[in-house]
Amino acid sequence: MREGPALVRSRRASRGGDAAERAALVGLITANARRLDAEHSLEELAGLASAAGARVVLRVLQERPRPDPATFLGSGKVALLAHAADEADVSVVVFDNELTPAQLRELQKRLGRAIVDRTQLILDIFARRARTREGMLQVELAQLKYLLPRLVGLGAELSRLGGGIGTRGPGETKLETDRRKIRMRIHSVQLQIDDVRRRRAQLRERRQKAATPTVALVGYTNAGKTTLFNRLTDADAVVSDALFVTLDPLVRRVRLPDQRELLLSDTVGFIDRLPHALVAAFRATLEETGAADLVLHVIDAAHPERERHAAAVARVLEEVGATGVPRIEVYNKSDLVSADERRRIQQADPSALLISAVTGEGCDALVDTVASRVALDKQRVSAEFDLRDPEDATRMAWLYRHGRVVSHVSMGNRAVLEADLPRRLAGRLRERDGAPGRAGDRRG
Repeated sequence: MREGPALVRSRRASRGGDAAERAALVGLITANARRLDAEHSLEELAGLASAAGARVVLRVLQERPRPDPATFLGSGKVALLAHAADEADVSVVVFDNELTPAQLRELQKRLGRAIVDRTQLILDIFARRARTREGMLQVELAQLKYLLPRLVGLGAELSRLGGGIGTRGPGETKLETDRRKIRMRIHSVQLQIDDVRRRRAQLRERRQKAATPTVALVGYTNAGKTTLFNRLTDADAVVSDALFVTLDPLVRRVRLPDQRELLLSDTVGFIDRLPHALVAAFRATLEETGAADLVLHVIDAAHPERERHAAAVARVLEEVGATGVPRIEVYNKSDLVSADERRRIQQADPSALLISAVTGEGCDALVDTVASRVALDKQRVSAEFDLRDPEDATRMAWLYRHGRVVSHVSMGNRAVLEADLPRRLAGRLRERDGAPGRAGDRRG
């Protein structure tokens, strides 16, 4: 078959004993997009397909001003894709965009094989990786919200109970359910996730009462967060080059050189165009980042698309309300970049830290920086106490225990203290109920 310029020839391989699904990847170069960006995106899609258990045997890119409302690609390209998929023995076609229900139905009809879009592929990977009840609930909620508008026309795919990309999780058991039942299930799962959020809020409150700072690792998927987490905490969390290996959050204690302790959390990796349904479903987990005292943004220094990846992480942080948390940019995998490239990174961002979580290079400096940032994040407060009140005596002791008192003035039965208190605890001092004394805020 003679191929068009945008159709990449099938990567033919021996088909004997090949248990993996054979996948075709499809991308679009629209009017405002660059070909290089589309190729990078398709390469990332190949990594996602591999993480879902597929083997990519065909790639398709088409240039169009905008997606076709009925078939995403043009009709001629769809026909060419169908012929190429037959030749390459493709079992699933993966599109690097989210398809509308109408496009999904029409493509299934014309191509005669399973159709999966980028969102469904990511949901499938999350369904594979979820291990805790919380993670499974969050994935199920996202899948149900994706499934609801696509019930019509999905019957053939949802009936494949044996598995296959895009069929794991709730979809395979919901073939005969109607929209009303799915909405009821969504409501039930949401209530359970809300309960998880309440429990997480209670745990955060306990950590605040214990005055334990929290540092969150965030970054693009496969940036090396878990390797760094293991390096700093002496943990043995699973590390892999596959995408989205860390799904359920991990929290461990880290002892600083000055013997203080902090909690370090490893979160799910972000990705460009992370499905909104997943961001919403994982809000309970991602809220840990927004409540942290410090965020370490781990960036793969050796990746050619590191700037785009960093921008994608920034967008998700904004979506979960974590932009106000102090942040340190940590360029990982510095052992894989040249000295000139290191200088360029440092010139572009003088405050950035270059480390290698594998070799340990720069990790001591990172720990020192974290210790300094957590220690300096303090607020000067003033509080007045009644020395005759046993509760005020307890609260004054609390202030001495958690802050550094710089002034203590007694006047008869009253005392006024000024102290430097961790900013994360200053709000408790100002609260009327349960706060130690009547407090004011003097920033310093």
